[in-house]
Amino acid sequence: KKRCHLGNACAILPRPRIRIRRVVRQSKFRHVFGQAVKNDQCYDDIRVSRVTWDSSFCAVNPKFVAIIVEASGGGAFLVLPLHKTGRIDKAYPTVCGHTGPVLDIDWCPHNDHVIASGSEDCTVMVWQVPENGLTSSMSEPVVVLEGHSKRVGIVTWHPTARNVLLSAGCDNLIIIWNVGTGEAMISLDDMHPDVIFSVSWSRNGSLICTACKDKKVRVIDPRNQQITAEKDKAHEGARPMRAIFLADGNVFTTGFSRMSERQLALWNPKNMDEPITVHEMDTSNGVLLPFYDPDTNVVYLCGKGDSSIRYFEITDEAPYVHYLNTFSSKEPQRGMGYMPKRGLDVNKCEIARFYKLHERKCEPIIMTVPRKSDLFQDDLYPDTAGPDCALEAEEWFEGKNGDPILISLKHGYIPGKNRDLKVIKKNVLEGKPAKKVEPTAPKNEAKMEELLREVKSLRDLVTLQERRIAKLEEQVAKVAI
Repeated sequence: KKRCHLGNACAILPRPRIRIRRVVRQSKFRHVFGQAVKNDQCYDDIRVSRVTWDSSFCAVNPKFVAIIVEASGGGAFLVLPLHKTGRIDKAYPTVCGHTGPVLDIDWCPHNDHVIASGSEDCTVMVWQVPENGLTSSMSEPVVVLEGHSKRVGIVTWHPTARNVLLSAGCDNLIIIWNVGTGEAMISLDDMHPDVIFSVSWSRNGSLICTACKDKKVRVIDPRNQQITAEKDKAHEGARPMRAIFLADGNVFTTGFSRMSERQLALWNPKNMDEPITVHEMDTSNGVLLPFYDPDTNVVYLCGKGDSSIRYFEITDEAPYVHYLNTFSSKEPQRGMGYMPKRGLDVNKCEIARFYKLHERKCEPIIMTVPRKSDLFQDDLYPDTAGPDCALEAEEWFEGKNGDPILISLKHGYIPGKNRDLKVIKKNVLEGKPAKKVEPTAPKNEAKMEELLREVKSLRDLVTLQERRIAKLEEQVAKVAI
């Protein structure tokens, strides 16, 4: 008590406390955490490639894990069944048909036994792996795709059309192939003045986005051979960028600032003057490789040489890219493989699985969301892209588009029977003499259509070669001057 100015004893009331309520953003992925598997479930004694190329060096699907390895006298990669854990013998068979180091590999999304590889020998090769994995080294691919004049650093399959494969080389050229016929159908040779760092298909495969050494991010309509949007100096740093398409059509990029800080940014292709948001992360010099889950809109960032995986959720509300958590380990990563959603264990609430490459080891890392219920979690596992294709290659090249065919994971993913990849080489010079049987009119029409298609492909090839010859002549003239 204290006496007031009138001499009366008055009680001193305490000041009211103001409570500041922190609003925590609600997200079903807030408590996601990563955990490395036990040592006996890792793949040991693997000589991971030492090539200086910013590739993931690893590709995974629900049946196999493929890892680019050191090889004397050429290029090779391992293909291991997922259950083949433990120490891998040095004599274990490899895929070894390339004459130069392998730089990139990618599993076909529509056939778990087909994988494509790009190499320093300027070729792209497509391989068919036996049902139970390799029993002897494989040196004969199903098809060899030749068209690049310098090393091929990027190969990526079309997400919804069967047998459509994209390759990008250090000749600044992007080629889209029809693997079923072994033909180069589209060549984008005058859009990138420098090395292409990354290429990503849109959700339905109608567009691609690229990141180039000239610091530009481009959105390209490959069939019309037009650049629909581009941004100069998306990241001002000189180190490599990455760009991927998100499910809503926006573009997510990683790169470096002028002060060499690692950045991530979100862009709207309809207006790329300013980014939707930009985040600066740290000053490490490892290139950030983004892995994206289109079903849950979560992006995982794995830095080359880092020992951590950061995960972010993309939403429609500011700040648009929300940091969730970080998984850290002791050893730096040399590469990373990302399992498709259909290969996860839904009974353990597994939302992502990575295969982290160390110096001589491949270590699976499992990301889970803890849930008390044993029931299927619909919110964690919306319908995801299945192995069935929406289109055939010919339909896509004719201009059709198709969204991914979705499947439910409620009862787990049961792999279907994969059909063999068959390549039909169309060459009129190698045609066999026809039998002495009077052909019917429909057969004549079919033959005529086939010949017309062959003539068209030959014309396209001649046009492509003429462009390249003209470009080379210009370069020779400049050198002569």
